[in-house]
Amino acid sequence: MKNMKILVSAYACRPKMGSEPGVGWNMVQELAQKCGNVWVITRRDNQQSIEAEISKISVLGMNFVYHDLPAWARWWNRGQTALYFHYYFWQIGAYFLARKLHQENNFDLVHHVTYGRYCFPSFLSLLPIPFVWGPLGGGEAAPKSFWRDFHWSGKVYESLRDWSRWIGERDPFVKMTAKKSAVAIVCTSETADCVSALGAKRIERVLGQTGVNRQDIAQLEQYAVSHYQAPIRFISMGRLLHWKGFHLGLNAFAAANLEHGEYWIVGDGPERNRLEALAKELGISERVRFVGSIPREQALRILGESCALIHPSLHDFSPTVCIEAMAASRPVICLNLGGPAFQITEETGFRIASNTPEGAVQGLAEAIIRLAQDPELRIKMGQAGQKRVSELYRWDIKAKSLVQLYEDILACQQSSASPSVIHT
Repeated sequence: MKNMKILVSAYACRPKMGSEPGVGWNMVQELAQKCGNVWVITRRDNQQSIEAEISKISVLGMNFVYHDLPAWARWWNRGQTALYFHYYFWQIGAYFLARKLHQENNFDLVHHVTYGRYCFPSFLSLLPIPFVWGPLGGGEAAPKSFWRDFHWSGKVYESLRDWSRWIGERDPFVKMTAKKSAVAIVCTSETADCVSALGAKRIERVLGQTGVNRQDIAQLEQYAVSHYQAPIRFISMGRLLHWKGFHLGLNAFAAANLEHGEYWIVGDGPERNRLEALAKELGISERVRFVGSIPREQALRILGESCALIHPSLHDFSPTVCIEAMAASRPVICLNLGGPAFQITEETGFRIASNTPEGAVQGLAEAIIRLAQDPELRIKMGQAGQKRVSELYRWDIKAKSLVQLYEDILACQQSSASPSVIHT
């Protein structure tokens, strides 16, 4: 439906990036192509990247409006913890800007896209038009049995994360956001339960917040399953944080004891020193390579030269890397937790039971051995993963589903406004 006017709140929105900035950019770009009239409120520090990209492409119907807090408050945007204060108060100003834009443009619907955290409010729900909230995550949590392997800083992080969720669930503005939403879109069953408890009337499940754009698909599809050469290489990608579970991957790789195997870890972060020390302690440091942080295109190339992705994260709600691995026809080994548990199927990889760290390591090791010894299984799973991405995770397909949802919401609104359905 090309005549819809959609207002999007995308705090994180930046071209050629992964995670939430990539979600914001790819979603609004595809929505503009399908709706024709999309206004986007985003942060001012995204402006340079967005306008540089817009100058190279021709997508009509994308209208960006930039908003930020006063200069004295922008320091909040510099640290991960303070960032959420910036995000919270940024949305208050975004509401007043959105109200003005609505008076000028008479939008049909407003959609809060990023950040996708269920325990933070969106004040755009106060606008007198249907409000779509999500995709949302954040209801996932690392099982308590895994906490004993965390450094003290990791345990503090998990405690603060649980505390912030508890606070958020009692924030009246979060409850208002849930109750005023025409639809709350969620990525996991854990988040669905949380949003339901907040009072959302209609909850829709999606297979993740993230997707893959045409350029990345074209690059990843170049890598045939037989592209890599011996020794067999497994790979993990992401920020080196305690909850990403890379310590589980290292223990599993050591337990698998592959005669001709390598394990590459792409990314950087505060856990790197501990992970390098663990690899040395396990006696596998010569077969483990810490690549560090590298450009995205180079990281995707290394993914294409590996036989499988190991992603033992403990509370991801929609990791892009699992979708990228499937697009590259690579099997994925993950824990049966959070978003990966829904992204990955029995046909595309292994979902390992996660009751205890010991059980998880054993299951990961068994999956590593099976894939190392069975090239036909790698090919079969890789082909199934590539098919799954092409059918479900392309951004144009995700945007088409959103437009259908918008049309359904507006149709229901018109129906409820009709005198024939008014109850007296």
